[in-house]
Parts: sequence; structure tokens; C-alpha cells
Amino acid sequence: MSDFLDAGGDPEFMMSLARGLAVLRCFAEQERPMTIAQASKATGLSRPAVRRCLLTLSKLGYVAQDGSNYVLQPKVMSLGYAYLSSTPLAIRAQPVLDQLRDDLGESCSLGIMDEDQVCYIARAEVSRIMSIALRVGSRLPLYATSMGRVLLSDISRADRAAYFRRTELAPITERTETRPSELHALCDRIAEEGYAIVDEELELGLRSIAVPIYGLSGSIIAALNVGTQAARVSLVDLRTAYFPVLKRRARELTAMALAK
Repeated sequence: MSDFLDAGGDPEFMMSLARGLAVLRCFAEQERPMTIAQASKATGLSRPAVRRCLLTLSKLGYVAQDGSNYVLQPKVMSLGYAYLSSTPLAIRAQPVLDQLRDDLGESCSLGIMDEDQVCYIARAEVSRIMSIALRVGSRLPLYATSMGRVLLSDISRADRAAYFRRTELAPITERTETRPSELHALCDRIAEEGYAIVDEELELGLRSIAVPIYGLSGSIIAALNVGTQAARVSLVDLRTAYFPVLKRRARELTAMALAK
């Protein structure tokens, strides 16, 4: 969170606004009611600073106090909706994701790269197969997700190396690839093959496959994925049965992006 509050010596930077946004953002990342002490620890801000931020957010209707805890209020959804309503792909994608879900009987998602993470901008579920609750607005590491690796495959090797240097490549499961050299090789292969598969690297028992969505410049602007249970769907099935269907729906989304 400290990078989020780095003014970089800019005299125009509003630290008070940055602190308020940092406090608001920590609720989304923690996904639970929080005390002042918990928000202070999550943001790195002092407790008095957090208390003032929460008081302001409460008066504006974005949070409410429940005993010693603070909880988000429905008004915060207006912030996310403003982005989604101004992003045609996010709006148009939902029927395509719903159809993909019905095609394969699996949950699927659309994600973009944002601040070194993959951010979910659309999702269609059949059932919850992960312990992580995924929804629009969820954020996951680029290096350990199929959508994230598709997005990383489209940036230059130098930019990718810089991302690896500034990111803690921590193992999420015993199978998570964290070596920069191997991640570079995986991204290069993804760029050639047109898809990424992550096999129990984000969560044991979960496999996923993702493909790119292209924009007007020809670069990748988003990724589309399907998540499956490893015990039920083999890697061969992902490549031979799921990939063609996923690729077909990705072409529809690319056409939408190009038509805007």
C-alpha cells in the first residue's frame, strides 16, 4: 500500500485524498469489516489518520460504523459502476461470458491488467469452485494466474523483467512457478501458442485456461478464462475441448472491442 501513497515529490499530490482512497481500498482487499487498528495495519497509516479518513468516509456515506468495526456501504458501488459503465467491453462482454459458461458448464471471467494485478471486469459462474470468492473487481497476481500470464505475454521482456523485480513472487501453492527465468519462458510460449494454462498454481485442485482479447492497436487489452476442477478436467481436455470454444468466444469479444 506504501507505493499507493508515494507522492514522488509532486507538490500537486493530495496526500489527504490518497490516504482516504487507501483506507477505502483496504476494505476491498480484506473483504471483511475492519477496525481502525486493522485498517491502520493494512494501509501503513497511523491510527489517528485512519480514524479521520473513516470519519470523513462515514459522513459521505461510503462506510458505516458497527461497534468497533467499520463496514462498506452500497454507495461505494457507484465508484466501480462509473468505470464499468464507461467501458463498453465490460458491458458487452456479459452475454458472451454467460454463453461461454453455458457452452462449457464452467465459470469464466474477463480480466484486465491494473497495477501489476489482473482485475476482474466481468464474470459468469456456475458454482463456486475456489476458496477465493471471485467477483467483478477482484484482483489476483499476474504471475500466478492464466489471465495474468496472457497479459504479461504481450509486454516487452524489459517491462516484464521490471515487473518481476518489483513483485514478491511468492509461492501460493507448492506448484506455483516463481522463478523469473521460467516465467519469462512461459510468457514467450503463451505469446506463440495463444493461450495460457495454470495447473494448481493459484489453488490446489483448480486448473484454468485463458486466451487474449485484442484491441485496435493489435495489442492485448484483456484476457478471457475458464476455471475447472483438476480432478474432473484433464490438461488434455483443456487444450483439445476447452481451448477451441474459449478461442471462439474470445474472437467475439475482440470484434466488440474493435467495433467501439
